[in-house]
Amino acid sequence: MVIDQLRNAKVYVGMHHRLAQGLEYLRTMDLSKLADGKHEIDGKDLFLILSTSQTKPAEQGKWEAHRLYADIQYVIQGTERMGWAPLGEMKVSKLYDEADDYLLCEGNAGSFLDVRAGNFCIFLPEDAHMPGVAAGQPSTVRKAVLKVRL
Repeated sequence: MVIDQLRNAKVYVGMHHRLAQGLEYLRTMDLSKLADGKHEIDGKDLFLILSTSQTKPAEQGKWEAHRLYADIQYVIQGTERMGWAPLGEMKVSKLYDEADDYLLCEGNAGSFLDVRAGNFCIFLPEDAHMPGVAAGQPSTVRKAVLKVRL
């Protein structure tokens, strides 16, 4: 798991060529001109999901993980609390769904951090994560999630 400011994205380009491509996309695109929804960048290998949503209390959140894709979650507006936990320390509560590349899990191994506008997190397949949590009171957040096939 990585958390940083988008202006430091070049530090992470050596992790994987598609992660580099996704971070460069975030750095150079004017996301305010794109509508919420799915946007292809490089077919199924790299695509963007833009959303505007209401954050929720942690009790309503779900721990998730992926096998084929890494997530780059970039907060455009607002602040979102995101949870992270080592997947190996969590208990699977919903078996892996191959079609949608996710599984759900539960456990107490997680930590939470506030991700503010201009910051991104990278969640790799070994990272369980809980997005969409309120940092205090529920609020509106606009976010870009890049799905990066590894």
